[in-house]
Amino acid sequence: MSTEASPGPDLHRALGYLLKHANLKFTALTDAALAPFGIDGKDLGALRVLAHRDPTSQLQVAQTLGVDRTTMVALLDALEDKGIIRRQPDPADRRRNVVELTEQGSEAYDAAEAAYQEAEKTFLAALSPSAGAQFRRALRTLLED
Repeated sequence: MSTEASPGPDLHRALGYLLKHANLKFTALTDAALAPFGIDGKDLGALRVLAHRDPTSQLQVAQTLGVDRTTMVALLDALEDKGIIRRQPDPADRRRNVVELTEQGSEAYDAAEAAYQEAEKTFLAALSPSAGAQFRRALRTLLED
């Protein structure tokens, strides 16, 4: 009788197991792709928000990403320490900070996004292009409110 734990066939049909392990695999691939830029997937999410809009408040970035304010402040602190973002008082409301990418941050974002896209292709390589598109549509459907 083997004492080695192995997932049974029922485990591989469990949606939670599949989602968790797919996410772990995807995160490992993307984090490795982003490591040369000194960022991870959470950082890239913030950069994506900032790359496509005018300077915006920390709170707006947090709300867009669905992250609590404390977590967002820590994430932005680290990006600011790396010279990727800049925070400054909002000229219209000095009580809040606006956040924007620095020139270095824009360059880092462009390079990191390209690396991320390659990691995503690697992750989806086992699927046909149409199956990959269907997978994305299904996930978007599941995330709709």
